[in-house]
Amino acid sequence: MSMHKPLAVLILALSFSSTAFAQSPRLGKPISEADIKTWDIAILPDGTNLPPGSGMSAQGAKIYAEKCVACHAEGGKGGGAPGAGPLVGGAPLTNGIETEKTIANYYAYATTVFDYIRRAMPHNTPRSLTDNEVYALTAYILALNKLIGENDVMDAKSLPQVKMPNRDNYILPYPDRI
Repeated sequence: MSMHKPLAVLILALSFSSTAFAQSPRLGKPISEADIKTWDIAILPDGTNLPPGSGMSAQGAKIYAEKCVACHAEGGKGGGAPGAGPLVGGAPLTNGIETEKTIANYYAYATTVFDYIRRAMPHNTPRSLTDNEVYALTAYILALNKLIGENDVMDAKSLPQVKMPNRDNYILPYPDRI
């Protein structure tokens, strides 16, 4: 008889739990494909998922002066706001672990620059830039680093073709998270 008691308790508990689940408050609503699409903006190294649009360095310089200089300082030299390091220059990372990381000496793909700006900048209003503004800012930063010419147009075709100096030496910061 003692063996039937735990079984009875289990059956009773399961019946109450199913009743509780059936009476859940049903908070939220199912997410639509359109809602998912607005947040599914990952840009791959080969340029997959880059949006339509384009931009040039001169256009990016104007946007940078309006929306970026307060944190990243003139010419992307850094020092404007805490955590907003330089975007330009930087010694080769082979100089040691403490070498300051910048666009030119750290990033493996130019598409990563676009992706980061699009998702996170400006810091106080992320995702507020248009795709053309992001292409222009990317062009400006790449030109500051002498990775493209001042008159080069950045778009979905040209951006993935930019050869970053650290492309062949990039080491994932957290390889165990892949």
